[in-house]
Amino acid sequence: MACRALALVVAGLIGVAVHAADTPRSPEDTVRRYLKDLKEGNFDDAYDLVSKAMRGGKDREVWVKEQKTGMAFADVKIFDTQVFPGKIEGDKAFVPDILSSQDRFVNQLGLTEYELYTLIKEDGAWKIDQQVIVEPPDVPKWFPKGAKGEAPSGSAPSH
Repeated sequence: MACRALALVVAGLIGVAVHAADTPRSPEDTVRRYLKDLKEGNFDDAYDLVSKAMRGGKDREVWVKEQKTGMAFADVKIFDTQVFPGKIEGDKAFVPDILSSQDRFVNQLGLTEYELYTLIKEDGAWKIDQQVIVEPPDVPKWFPKGAKGEAPSGSAPSH
C-alpha cells in the first residue's frame, strides 16, 4: 500500500514538473518557444502558444494542418532567432525579435527581419496574438543600438 501511495505521489510530482516546464513563464519565453516550435515544425506545440484570435477560431487539427501546408508551400527556413527583452503594459506584452530566415515568396534573399510580437494574457498564460515586421524608422524604439542579429539565438545582445 505504501509503495502504491509513493508511486502516486511520484507520478503527481512528475506531472507537475512536466506541466511547469511546459508553461511559459514570461512573454520572452513564449516567443522563444513559439519560434523554436516553428523552426522544428512542432505546430501542435505552437498551437498552445498562440491566442484564440490568432488561431482564427480553428481547432488544433485544422490549424496545425494549415501551418504545415503553408510553411511547406512557402519553403520557409528559419536559421536563427534573437529575442530581446519585452515591454509589459498591463495584460499586453510587446517582444522584439530578430529573425534570420528565408522563404520562396517574401524573403527569397534571406534578409534579416526585425519582428515585434504582441502577446496577451489568456487563460493565465502569455499567448502570441500578433506578429508584425518593424519598419526601419521604428527599429531603434524596440532594439538595442547596434543590434543586427549577429549574436546567436538566446544570447544577450551586444552593445
